Amino acid sequence: MNIRFIDKMGVLEGIQTERVELLNDKDTTEGDFVVYWMQQSQRTEYNHALEYAVEKSNEVNKPLIVFFGLTDDFPDANERHYHFMLEGLKEVNQSLKDRDIKFLIRHVSPEVGAVELSDEASLIVTDRGYLDIQKEWRRYAAGNIECPLIQVESDVIVPVETASEKEEYAARTIRPKIHEKLGRFLKNLEERSLKVSSSEYSFENNLAEKDIEEIISILDIDHSVKPVDTFHGGTSNAKDRLQDFIENKLDGYPDHSNDPTKDHLSDMSPYLHFGQISPLYIALEVKKADSSGEEDYLEELIVRRELAMNFVHFNDNYDSLDCVPEWARESLKKHKEDERDYVYSRDEWENAETHDKYWNAAQKEMMKTGKMHGYMRMYWGKKILEWSETPEEAFQTALYLNNKYELDGRDPNGYTGIAWCFGKHDQGWKERPVYGKVRYMNANGLKRKFDADKYVEMIEEI
Repeated sequence: MNIRFIDKMGVLEGIQTERVELLNDKDTTEGDFVVYWMQQSQRTEYNHALEYAVEKSNEVNKPLIVFFGLTDDFPDANERHYHFMLEGLKEVNQSLKDRDIKFLIRHVSPEVGAVELSDEASLIVTDRGYLDIQKEWRRYAAGNIECPLIQVESDVIVPVETASEKEEYAARTIRPKIHEKLGRFLKNLEERSLKVSSSEYSFENNLAEKDIEEIISILDIDHSVKPVDTFHGGTSNAKDRLQDFIENKLDGYPDHSNDPTKDHLSDMSPYLHFGQISPLYIALEVKKADSSGEEDYLEELIVRRELAMNFVHFNDNYDSLDCVPEWARESLKKHKEDERDYVYSRDEWENAETHDKYWNAAQKEMMKTGKMHGYMRMYWGKKILEWSETPEEAFQTALYLNNKYELDGRDPNGYTGIAWCFGKHDQGWKERPVYGKVRYMNANGLKRKFDADKYVEMIEEI
């Protein structure tokens, strides 16, 4: 049940009513505290859900507890992802301490933990995610607690259903809808002061004070993919990278962002994936810089990223080839039996054992650093399509590798990027073997764009 929640306090400064939704029809109870169930928005800055929870806590004059459920079972996640996430959550813990708010991390599936806490809660506030598992968590909690569950959307600038009420065909169709509403949502969010401290609360089985390695050791997860030195989690690291990008790279972003031999990306995607930095904060900081790269960067941050949220929210098949437009499915089906010049197994893909040194370098970049340059990721996906036995197998191989090694995998942007390689959010092109009318990419195109051999050399040196 989704019931639009009209706050009796009226519009809260910086928290637009379109962000707020009541997920069940329960009345506020006489609990001991208010809970903010933090899951997607893993930060204390520019977090609409947290600030809303502070407002509600102050309204009922009760302490606020922030809860995070640490599950072993998030699809495709492994030690690399958990380590990065826990680095961020350690910073969340310290930041909440500074605000006299207790942070509770439990080794439990998030929706189950939220239901368990609801016995003592007056109401629960949560943030919003768009993947199936995130929706299912919130549905389960909404149906199994006896207090209100209020969802506050904080990881997009324009709330997904405010931007559009349907799946959009491409960036060109969602862009005017977002721009029309952007002014209302591109607003500063102030930190609220909490009236009643919760810092003295004590909970059993709280992992918030445990060391990261100790927590990792008790998780029943895939430990084969290890953390990387190239990225460390947390809002402070995200902000440092953002500041460096604005000061040293933003002006050159329009000319150099598609060149993997030049370091002109913001590298915000891992931090955005884990909610460790707000897209609203990023946008406001970029706008303050008054740079020549502002328009191009905000197109990616807002229009393209929120097109991805629109896609996974409205398309139930976002993780299969069925998600692509009918013209692409039919064209790929028509060429399904075409002879491939090469066909690789999943192990060969994963171990970067193809004949193509550029593809191998892209795979190695992802495995070594936890992130692949965006332009190479397009080429990487296209070649998996070209050199797999079937388009369906290719789609699943690309998802498997992307989700396993990328810090920003398992994300709406990741699912959208894979789908784009198979025709999503694109148009039909000249028909050719294997690809049909799906856009083609080749190594000569890389060489025209940048020094592709230099890219290979750079990856081999990592």
